[in-house]
Amino acid sequence: MSEDNSKRRLGRGLAALIGDIEKAEPSEPATVQVTADRRIPVEFISRNPRNPRRHFEEEDLRDLAASVRQHGIVQPVVVRTIGEQRFEIIAGERRWRAAQLAGLSEVPALIRDVDDRTALEIAIVENVQRADLNPLEEANGYELLMAEHGYTQNDLGEIIGKSRSHVANSLRLLKLPEGVRGMLADGILSAGHARALISTPDPLALAQTVVQKGLSVREAEKLAQKAIDGGGSRASRPARQKDADTLALERSLSDRLGLAITIDHKSDGGQIKIAYSSLDQLDDICRRLERNP
Repeated sequence: MSEDNSKRRLGRGLAALIGDIEKAEPSEPATVQVTADRRIPVEFISRNPRNPRRHFEEEDLRDLAASVRQHGIVQPVVVRTIGEQRFEIIAGERRWRAAQLAGLSEVPALIRDVDDRTALEIAIVENVQRADLNPLEEANGYELLMAEHGYTQNDLGEIIGKSRSHVANSLRLLKLPEGVRGMLADGILSAGHARALISTPDPLALAQTVVQKGLSVREAEKLAQKAIDGGGSRASRPARQKDADTLALERSLSDRLGLAITIDHKSDGGQIKIAYSSLDQLDDICRRLERNP
């Protein structure tokens, strides 16, 4: 019961902790700032070491720093107290970094009293809601909440305002080899391209081909299917190219269920295969089928 209550509080907590900040538009002059609790020296503030966001574009930070020099910080950072005259960021690390680049000695801050768990949850959810994470950071954030705090995919979907299948598809990206995940984190490969490669025999080689040739997601899906069809004995299972409509249907169903879907269509019928990796996923499939007899 306490776990469920905590998860419900998280949704309300985001509004309570950072909701007021959203009222200020980035283009507003410094004179229309949201009222902060106090101004804190930048050296008294440290980042949340468990914030899922690891990558900050240098050019974006420089642009924000230039704006900060002209207008000041319009949106206060949100922090919590972690010791005497020491604070840890809950939300607003990018603004704090830009303030240092701009040469500011203090930043306006909202101070909130939250525990370690809530600080972690808010750091993850706040970044996801503001689309500040790359696909791999987002997936790692979901996995951290599920592994350490018992969240289900449905819980996360409800809290961040996205579908369960979106969460499931994000988590699937963690199955990719390190090389492909690096390309995804660097923005060289999109999440759509990466998902198409998950079930292939050599995702890294295909990812390099996709990038080098500048293939679209649909083209990457066709390339991936060729690799899958050609993975077995050519004598017993010749490679067969699926038509675009079948590939599109596979992708649509996969996105809806958050699981790998394979359609084997022939002139006189065919079969649909649903791949699952845990009993929880199997239970979820069964519940969905039972709800739609």
